[in-house]
Amino acid sequence: MSFTRRQILGGLAGLAVVGLGAGGASRYWLGRRNSEAGHDYELIAAPLDLELVSSHQTPAWAFGGSAPGTELRVRQGEWLRVRFINKLPVPTTIHWHGIRLPLEMDGVPYVSQLPVLPGEYFDYRFRVPDAGSYWYHPHVNSSEELGRGLVGPLIVEEREPTGFLHERTLSLKSWHVDEEGAFTAFSVSREAARGGTAGRLSTINGVPQAVIDLPAGQIVRVRLLNLDNTLTYRLNMPGVEAQIYALDGNPVKPRPLGKEYWLGPGMRICLAIKVPAAGEEISLRNGPVRLGTFRSVANSDAAGEWPPALPVNPVSEPDMANAEKLNFNFEWVGSVSVNVDNGAPPSLWQINGKAWDITDKTCADRPIAKLQKGRSYIFELKNMTQYQHPIHLHGMSFKVIGSNRRTIIPYFTDTYLLGKNERARVALVADNPGVWMFHCHVIDHMETGLMAAIEVS
Repeated sequence: MSFTRRQILGGLAGLAVVGLGAGGASRYWLGRRNSEAGHDYELIAAPLDLELVSSHQTPAWAFGGSAPGTELRVRQGEWLRVRFINKLPVPTTIHWHGIRLPLEMDGVPYVSQLPVLPGEYFDYRFRVPDAGSYWYHPHVNSSEELGRGLVGPLIVEEREPTGFLHERTLSLKSWHVDEEGAFTAFSVSREAARGGTAGRLSTINGVPQAVIDLPAGQIVRVRLLNLDNTLTYRLNMPGVEAQIYALDGNPVKPRPLGKEYWLGPGMRICLAIKVPAAGEEISLRNGPVRLGTFRSVANSDAAGEWPPALPVNPVSEPDMANAEKLNFNFEWVGSVSVNVDNGAPPSLWQINGKAWDITDKTCADRPIAKLQKGRSYIFELKNMTQYQHPIHLHGMSFKVIGSNRRTIIPYFTDTYLLGKNERARVALVADNPGVWMFHCHVIDHMETGLMAAIEVS
């Protein structure tokens, strides 16, 4: 069910949604203190001027004093405790993308919690069951809030050493800014009705044409996270030995990267890269366009070896023989309707004939599917459009098992890039009770209808 403000304050009182008085937060961005029971973070969202374009300031919003936000880390199986403080001029939340967690920690306004108002804080507390590369972002006014920089990496480390001695985290984001660093429109209706409203300035960890140093001769774990509103990156590194070790947080049997990998918004890939001799460079590209450069630097370590496959996460295997099959059609509505009375985004997309209205706080009361806790399901995802849709499910992982457009080696994930006119099959065990969002992660597709709720009870 969805919640009123009174219901959430009454029913979730132990989760600390309170106001901060004048001077209630000191001038720091991110604090961390050790605890025998796990990690403790204090994370502040606040305005921050960035120099994305040389000699010009961009009025960004940031988690932890940088955009993309400060990298959070926790070990698999431990508690993640984050006191989130909102010092923005607008309400917001944090959604922990890809994490299997309790509903009340999922950060969806009027479904799992109320928006955190300016000057309020909210305590997020949950245990992280799976190792891998994840990220965090708001689920309020997403086009603008993510567009202004409210995104950040969350890394869940494996319980035991993996054999990787070196690693890097690369957050990919394209910014909607002009030649003087001023923000342009985060969502334009004619673009939202197509592939999505794209930014013009691509960055790695907030830096255009970034240079990342890697130790020569080593096998380096490189986590690539697509934190973009819109863009699918055609990742490639010509002439480099690279193996895929995990997709969207879940390990896979190591295999070559190949010619390129299509990484849609919200998706992540974990690579092992064999670094060439000192002084050489590796071009990280989006199709033919260079995003940044890996620079090989001298080091005294012995040459590294390829580590073994990463340990699997404890995700339940679906019972394929007894799974119930459900169909989900992702469609363009065929016309543009705009609610001129309240300034709501146009209704452009729909799932099974129903378009989500992000201004309607009761949409989650009408789930598109009701699943029985503990049962297995096969979802048939049908893209009936000419555009790609990275389909993301909150609260649970699903197993990709088939496609009519590509060869699938089955793997678990939380986001699948559904190609144009593609029909894919994914399977899951409905093992996490709650009302979970199911949507396209092209943000202005989501905000113009391409979202639904799935209930597990």
